[in-house]
Amino acid sequence: MARTRATDFEEKRRGILDNAAAVFAEQGMEKASMSQIATHSSVSKALLYHYYPSKDALIYAIIITHLEELDEAIQAADDPNEVPEKRLRRLVGVVLENYRGADNQHKVQLNATSALSDEQKAGITAIERRIVRRFSNVLKEINPELDSKERPLLMPVTMSLFGMMNWVYMWFRDGGRITREDYADVATTLILEGIKAVR
Repeated sequence: MARTRATDFEEKRRGILDNAAAVFAEQGMEKASMSQIATHSSVSKALLYHYYPSKDALIYAIIITHLEELDEAIQAADDPNEVPEKRLRRLVGVVLENYRGADNQHKVQLNATSALSDEQKAGITAIERRIVRRFSNVLKEINPELDSKERPLLMPVTMSLFGMMNWVYMWFRDGGRITREDYADVATTLILEGIKAVR
């Protein structure tokens, strides 16, 4: 007979992921141990291994959960019928809001992918490409010339926008002199004004 899941399975799983992300972000992927993660999560090593059989499995779960939630939030907020400029601003705002409180998960995503198997990397890459494609489609709608065969700039411009969003955790502090909403306006304006001059 199959073993039934505890009613708090998902809650415990999420707690482990959040605590593990904190340990990985602080200690680094190599130095962090399953023992440290179990202690930080206030669970036994046996229970930790019940949820995640290896450190690689844990790293993958942190990254894929973070990306799936981001992808779902972007999809829910996106409206293809909206004016492209406003649509872009909304998507930038959703990404920055989704990053709130997720600095540790974001650091793991940026720094730990190399520790994963090719199959795990492929799963992560598929979601990342889906997210990037949604933004590049909006940018192409705003300036079709970015997708010129003679000078293909759509991907460089798209990734420049992601650079502004993905590295915000390095300097941004909630409660500081600029809000996430303010920065979403700044990042969107920089891209919108910049692509007008791109030739």
